[in-house]
Parts: sequence; C-alpha cells; structure tokens
Amino acid sequence: MQTRQALLEHCMTYNGAFDDYPFGPEPLVMKVSGKMFAIIGVNGSVANISLKCEPHMAELLRMEHEAVKPGYHLNKKHWNTVTMDGTVPDAELKSMIDHSYDLVVKSLTKAQREALIG
Repeated sequence: MQTRQALLEHCMTYNGAFDDYPFGPEPLVMKVSGKMFAIIGVNGSVANISLKCEPHMAELLRMEHEAVKPGYHLNKKHWNTVTMDGTVPDAELKSMIDHSYDLVVKSLTKAQREALIG
C-alpha cells in the first residue's frame, strides 16, 4: 500500500468515506461526514498520508518509525504524516488509518454515526 492510488482505494473501503479536494488539486483529502480522517499527498514520487492520532500514540509511532513525523501543516499533537518509503508495514499502516477513521467517527453526532451504519 505504498502508492497514492493504493491509499485512496483502502480509505474508500470505510463506511461513508469520500474523497475531496478542498485545497486545490493536491492533496487528496479523505472525509467522513465532512470531517477529514486522512490527507494523501505526493512529494516528488513518494506518497505520504497524514492521519489523526491520539496524542500519546502519535508520539510512540514517531519513536518507532523514522517515516512517521508530526503532521505536516497540521496540529502536531493530533496528526502524524507517514512517508510511504516501505519501512512501515502495511498491516501497521492500515491500523493507523483505522485509528484515524475511528477517532473522527467517534467525534460525530449520534445521528451522523447512525447514518453511517444504516
């Protein structure tokens, strides 16, 4: 899952996920109920993805992986940017995306959450 297209395809598997371009042609922003859960970009030929993260977990991931940095142009306490350089295993990356999506869904209203299920 090291390409922009593979990241997009994975993010689109989540209930209610849709892509948006609120900042112009780049980056691609993945949203659920109008809230961002992933930002997919390309720097040169290397893809990257910014993900929402619980602050303590964000710090641990940064210590564990050189490819995980504080969110680029985002709240560095709550967002990480992961460079797709092949060093973060796909299973762990998927877990990070799951966590970001879950955090955003948890912040939605009860009606918004129920609309995702129904």
